Amino acid sequence: MSDKEVILTQDGLKKLEDELENLKSVKRREVAERIKVAIGYGDISENSEYEDAKNEQAFIEGRIITLEKMLRNARIINHDDINTDIVSVGNTVIVEDLEFGDKMEYTIVGTAESDPLNNKISNESPVGKAIIGKAKGSVVDVNVPAGVIQYKIVDIKK
Repeated sequence: MSDKEVILTQDGLKKLEDELENLKSVKRREVAERIKVAIGYGDISENSEYEDAKNEQAFIEGRIITLEKMLRNARIINHDDINTDIVSVGNTVIVEDLEFGDKMEYTIVGTAESDPLNNKISNESPVGKAIIGKAKGSVVDVNVPAGVIQYKIVDIKK
């Protein structure tokens, strides 16, 4: 991961800080104990418990490095600074599919917080890119693998 700016809401910042704290204070200790127990079994050259624990340790250390870098490069979106005139990170936006009339509600977040299953879409996703900077009532074209979808921005909320 490069030193790219990471856009986070207050909730996203807390979530990453909590994950980092858990990895450092709980997971590191758990995996160290697993390694210690596995070494106690004797020959580590053919010890699958030892290999699994070492792999988990490598994953945890890599994730800690990633989270620390993300937090160092974080730009926090303050909820009070969110404007409802144009779509920006932190807004909840209701869009209407002009072909089918379906309405969807999305919260625009940075890529680190993206969670499409919970309607949190990245500002870098196709829909996010299309609606960022647009005002209520705007019609936007969203390029998707199947073609182009037209959405109308129905409402912009904090």
